[in-house]
Amino acid sequence: MKTFYRYRFQCGILALLSILLGIFMYLSPQTFLHSRIYIAFMSTIPFATILALGLTLLIVAGELDLSFPAVMAISGFCFSSIAQATGSPLLGLLCALATGAFAGLCNGLIVVKIGVPAIIATIGTQFFWRGTATLLADGLALNLTELRETALHHILVGRLFDFFPMQALWCLLLTVIFWMILNRHIWGDDIRFIGDNMTTATMMGVQTDKVRIGLFITMGLMSALASVMVCMEMANWWPTQGEGYLLLVFAAIFLGGTSVFGGQGTIFGTVIGSIIIGILEAGIISGGLSGYWTRLAHGLVIVISVSVYAVALKTKRT
Repeated sequence: MKTFYRYRFQCGILALLSILLGIFMYLSPQTFLHSRIYIAFMSTIPFATILALGLTLLIVAGELDLSFPAVMAISGFCFSSIAQATGSPLLGLLCALATGAFAGLCNGLIVVKIGVPAIIATIGTQFFWRGTATLLADGLALNLTELRETALHHILVGRLFDFFPMQALWCLLLTVIFWMILNRHIWGDDIRFIGDNMTTATMMGVQTDKVRIGLFITMGLMSALASVMVCMEMANWWPTQGEGYLLLVFAAIFLGGTSVFGGQGTIFGTVIGSIIIGILEAGIISGGLSGYWTRLAHGLVIVISVSVYAVALKTKRT
């Protein structure tokens, strides 16, 4: 019974996923009882999930990053332009990761060292990186069709056994790594301490500045990796790349049980939340409703999930 109470949120989110799948299978059996839709989900959901994994750690630490869609844009541009110019997608990947890490470092220094609130700092860097990418690309997209036959394409977004998307495998690997960090590593303990009470964490010897900057860098790396995967999967880079992920990622994280107040979060919940958010649009449309209902559903998910955890926290304190 104690085990169930401890993991009640994870059990609840898993039950919600099962109920939704059951409803969608009933309303649209021709879609949700066929394997094609699940292959499509494994091709698209991992991108948002990878972003959500990095942002989960930041939110647990009581921080926020609204700039990651723009970091995706500038990292994707670096990858695409360098891969085109040199013919080496691997070099493009390394440059994209370096760009993402640098963008994360900038966020960390502005928030941690200068003291600008994360929500303000990352709104500013969101505009800066998006504008930089658009300016450098002159507002034009980059075609990456020639990368489809490269080894890196097969490694990152190819099809294992001719049907299983490699991005799903990478997402699973990163999920295990982030779960280990948050639940089995001292860095995860430091992240929770900082999210609970930064002053107390500092008094206990936690290097709060170093941990927080490291989390922003990690988010930048995840943004760059997701962006490269999107570029490879779509064989294109657009100046608007990343714009559709902000709401999806936050909805997945809060639905999965990570507290908006910091100090508490779950990698498992984030992954299941990402899956739920990822299947909602297909379920809504295949159920006969307009796609315009999707944004409404995502908004409701965020408001309801945050409200539920706020009430739970208030009840726990009283």
